[in-house]
Amino acid sequence: MPSEIYLIGIAGPSGSGKSFLAQHLKVALDAEVLVLDRYYRDLSHLPLEQRARMNFDTPEALEHELLIEQVARLRKREAVELPVYDFTTHTRSTKTEILQPSKVIIVEGLFTLHWPGLRELFGTRVYVDLKDEVCLMRRKARDVRERGRSAQSVVEQYKVTVAPMARRYVHPTVAYADVVVIGTEPIEEGVALVLEHYQGCAGQ
Repeated sequence: MPSEIYLIGIAGPSGSGKSFLAQHLKVALDAEVLVLDRYYRDLSHLPLEQRARMNFDTPEALEHELLIEQVARLRKREAVELPVYDFTTHTRSTKTEILQPSKVIIVEGLFTLHWPGLRELFGTRVYVDLKDEVCLMRRKARDVRERGRSAQSVVEQYKVTVAPMARRYVHPTVAYADVVVIGTEPIEEGVALVLEHYQGCAGQ
């Protein structure tokens, strides 16, 4: 509908290159990016040690009800107050950040194509695919650099929950994708594939 903005959803396993693709599409389309990681449930009611042991790689770890509600509102050109999540303490901040709707909004995260209520909002559904060993290497570098993790803890978590949960919840969602991008291919190729689908659907 002309009155609604265009939504692109990007899913794929951790470390596959979803954020990298989203940032390049942001530039190409002058879009805004909404990351699912914002919606992890607040664990401030639990001791810190218990928080760290939680399984963050299942869809239930995210407040998907709020996510779907806010994406639906953005599609209707309504501004929303986004939650802010602190990965070092596994808690949600009392502060929020305003996201104003733009011509295109890109939603990216592990489970972007998992929930039917979210999937149906997207005009273009993208899955970024990559082998486990490369995903682990990338995730280890990111979590040590950005989330205050030790390399050993990242590897252990990857083997115990990240990889098994990806096989259960993330990998099957490739079936819902309009476009499949390989995370090791040149980023220009992935961007071109997504733009081709977008332009065909948006009538550009």
